[in-house]
Amino acid sequence: MQWNNKFNYPKSIRSIIQGSRHYSVNQESLPSVTTILKATESEEKKAKLADWKQRVGYKQAEVISREATSRGSSMHDYLEKFLLGKLNMDLLGDKTNEKIMADQIIENGLRNKLSEIWGCEATLYYPGKYAGAADCIGIYESKETIIDFKQSNKPKKDEWVDDYYLQCAAYSLAHNKVYNSNITQIVILLCTKDNIFQRFIIQDERLINYQNLFLKKVEQFYSQGITN
Repeated sequence: MQWNNKFNYPKSIRSIIQGSRHYSVNQESLPSVTTILKATESEEKKAKLADWKQRVGYKQAEVISREATSRGSSMHDYLEKFLLGKLNMDLLGDKTNEKIMADQIIENGLRNKLSEIWGCEATLYYPGKYAGAADCIGIYESKETIIDFKQSNKPKKDEWVDDYYLQCAAYSLAHNKVYNSNITQIVILLCTKDNIFQRFIIQDERLINYQNLFLKKVEQFYSQGITN
């Protein structure tokens, strides 16, 4: 895989406004993609989360969520270093779970599949609407692609990862809008804490469907008056 700095991704400053993450990009303060998804999630999804917290106990749910966040951040750090060519020899003996999870994603999901990298942790924005940071953008199995890295406590089914698809669909829309690109594929590379690797791909018409679903959520978000 090789780097191609063909696009100039902007610098951004992240901030919390009214309890929600925003990005300051090109003198605009824009809600994050995840902020919009959280604010517009269905009552069914809210109920499922509440049921889970009640079932495991609120304190234990907080512990599980905190551990997952920490594990995901560490895994992402390894993957970012790999993409930037900064995984040095000191890390070769690292046997932490997060490093092993990152290795699963590298060996099963990236190597010999990602041929060109345009950016990693790149700020993307849709003018006047939203912003976010994409884990990786480039050419994946010959297609212009948004790639996202995820960790999970257990394996996922396709119908359980709608929010992942919506998140990446939002990034693809923003990239195509600002850079006139032709991203037609999104790839989710996931590893569980037990080191089970999964890959989810949507493209073409299915991706367009998720793009349209996200745009409806953007409309809902602003109609609710939850802006900056």
